[in-house]
Amino acid sequence: MNPDLQFDWRLVRSFLAALDHGSLLGAARKLGASQPTLGRHIAELEAQLGVVLFERTGQGLRPTAMATRLAEAARTMESGALALSRSVSGANTAMAGSVRISASQATARQMLPSLLVRMRQELPDIQVDLVSTNEISNLLRREADIAIRMSQPTTASVVARRIGTFALGAFAHSDYLRRRGMPRQTSDLLRHDVLGYDSIDTIIRMSAQLGTPLQREDFCFRTDDMGAYWEALRQGMGIGFVSESLAHSDTGVVRVLPQLKIQSLPVWLAVHREIRTDRRIRAVYDFLVRNIPAMI
Repeated sequence: MNPDLQFDWRLVRSFLAALDHGSLLGAARKLGASQPTLGRHIAELEAQLGVVLFERTGQGLRPTAMATRLAEAARTMESGALALSRSVSGANTAMAGSVRISASQATARQMLPSLLVRMRQELPDIQVDLVSTNEISNLLRREADIAIRMSQPTTASVVARRIGTFALGAFAHSDYLRRRGMPRQTSDLLRHDVLGYDSIDTIIRMSAQLGTPLQREDFCFRTDDMGAYWEALRQGMGIGFVSESLAHSDTGVVRVLPQLKIQSLPVWLAVHREIRTDRRIRAVYDFLVRNIPAMI
């Protein structure tokens, strides 16, 4: 290895993304790049270092021992680069520019559009980059400037404020209920078509707590796409669990089993402590704090 080697930060960034996500596809999605580009970056870094960083397997990328050894130094580089970026962002006093907001698919599709229309009128010089994902975007890595989350961030350098809760319930479309009848008790769910998630176990855990444990095979339909989940419910496919605010947006959707006491989901607004001094990010943050509680 050449001791005077000058690292290209792009290559290191791609290396860390591949290490964190275990595949070129996952890394490319996270960085907003193409798989071939990520592949070239990894190959170029391996050529510069004269080592193999990943073994290509059918399940994705498996880091070598050398990759694990280099990870700590690479993350130190990442921390320095991101600190520099935050310093520059924090010095920005302009009210014009872009702000990147991360939110779950359901929040991004159902709540934020109408909210952003109003924000556009109040803050016309600010553009919004909306990241619709059920993964938790990393504020420290600038994957988002502001994040709307259903769990409290624990990182010390992230400022989080609880701004409300999503009240949850069981709902079905009136067309479905006309076909299958109204469930009267929680055990009736086992005889109904229930909509579930694919890889998220929220409904399974919740049903166990409520005394009517549902298993994966009890769901007639499974998806982690909240937009598709809501549409399946609206089309009368079965009984689903959604927020009351979302259910009330369609007059054909009816609450079932009102006796179910489902724990509400907290809504947290998170922003990096240093970025909060940026005027445009602060303006968007304050707007969301004022307006989200009225919509949930």
